[in-house]
Amino acid sequence: MPVPRKVDLLPPELKSWLQAELRQRGFGGYEDLAEALNFRLEEEGLELRIRKSALHEFGSEYREFVRLQEQASDWAQEWLGEMGMDDQAQRQNVLFQMLTTLAFKVMQAQVSKTGDEISPQELHFLARMMKDVMHSSGIVQAMREKERKDQAAKLEAAVAGGDIDAAAADKARRILGFA
Repeated sequence: MPVPRKVDLLPPELKSWLQAELRQRGFGGYEDLAEALNFRLEEEGLELRIRKSALHEFGSEYREFVRLQEQASDWAQEWLGEMGMDDQAQRQNVLFQMLTTLAFKVMQAQVSKTGDEISPQELHFLARMMKDVMHSSGIVQAMREKERKDQAAKLEAAVAGGDIDAAAADKARRILGFA
């Protein structure tokens, strides 16, 4: 079994810090980054030390991952365009199903592997992608609820301003599904 990369041995909070630092530094300044990381490792009483070459290798991989995520996000935004909330939720559901299918295929490929052939990094990225998609579907639901509250407030304002009567506002609420 191959020796794990030192970066993969970092505690999760330091790995998250490292990823944030890489983005903030524009995926450069590896010498200073190695010094800052090793200082943090020392402060936490860990004997692990990571050289700039290992950080550069990890940073290159992570930069590519971030680039692909940004490309996918841009593509999804363009694809969703100016659609309404219901259409957007449907599109997001389709994207989630596509990712689920892809995840299943990747997991199937990983199951057939043995010990050192399994890539924890691939599994981590896949799990994170699925988590992000599931989280964003919650955002769509929150946006939909906000839109309904805004519509309800407009109806209330129209009744208060005398633009429509209360009976018409009640009918509108029932028709729009938030009575």
